[in-house]
Amino acid sequence: MTTRALRMAAALTALMFMALATASRADEYPNRTVRVIVPYSAGGTPDILLRVVAQALSEKWGQAVVLENRPGGNTIIGTTAVTRSAPDGYTLLLASDGTYLLNPLFYPSLPYSLKELAPVMLLATAPHMFALTKSAPASNVKEFVDWAKSKPGTIMYGSTGPGSHQRLAMENFARLTGIALVHVPYKGAPEATTAVLTGEVTASFNSVATILPYVTSGNMRTLGVASLTRSPLAPEIPTIAEQGVSGFTSQGSFGLFGPANLQASIRDKIVRDITEVLERPAVRKVLEQRGFVIFGGGPKEFEDFIASQSARWARVIKEANIKGE
Repeated sequence: MTTRALRMAAALTALMFMALATASRADEYPNRTVRVIVPYSAGGTPDILLRVVAQALSEKWGQAVVLENRPGGNTIIGTTAVTRSAPDGYTLLLASDGTYLLNPLFYPSLPYSLKELAPVMLLATAPHMFALTKSAPASNVKEFVDWAKSKPGTIMYGSTGPGSHQRLAMENFARLTGIALVHVPYKGAPEATTAVLTGEVTASFNSVATILPYVTSGNMRTLGVASLTRSPLAPEIPTIAEQGVSGFTSQGSFGLFGPANLQASIRDKIVRDITEVLERPAVRKVLEQRGFVIFGGGPKEFEDFIASQSARWARVIKEANIKGE
């Protein structure tokens, strides 16, 4: 055998062992606790989604899947913790669109880059609902718009942060209806919702799952859902679009990331196992009852979703002249 042939054989052998080692690591994953960082306050929509999925994954894997809330800094604190973690699949990030869509649009100098994150999959979306404090003198979109026009720049609304989807949705609603509102940012969805309940602010957008229980109990009102079709959870509540704000939609989306350079075989195993969990009728029923629309797919579908939604909201930000605070 020639020297060249020996070198080629050695290289092929090394590649074979590397492939076997990679497959072995994926087969063994996980062999300890998997930590999923949620960069929001406890009790919000991402928590609701992750707790359902994490419980089923823990049972499937035989290892704990632990949720760790790290709110603050407009999701920056929790997100950067993941970007600095080892790409071994044991530290993941469950984030909403504020992290991977809006922050990059609002803040060009973030302490993290999407290049430092590996998209794994988009788990689900959740249409928003317009929450209104019950003392407000409005019961539909027209009454609210007329009231807001009578006192421009005085009605306050809450959001989950300066660069949040909730803020963008409300500013877009204000632009389309010709009203001026005052923005009050909060740390997370629970705080913003509490502010509407107590009357500290008048309105907010948040998920159907978060708002509907308060509406049903009579502690809060809603002007409608921010989807093109009515929610199956509350078919009696009209959409905002059907009340004259043509085409108006807003939804949260919730995706899973790992650190950049996450091993492809481990990423693929996570996708396969979560997909199997999401396809279980019992899991699907629980999530749909909480207002989620299951998305699924893998990294490519998630990347395509990010690209299309980024383009959409970039146009809204420009047309409404919305600035990150």
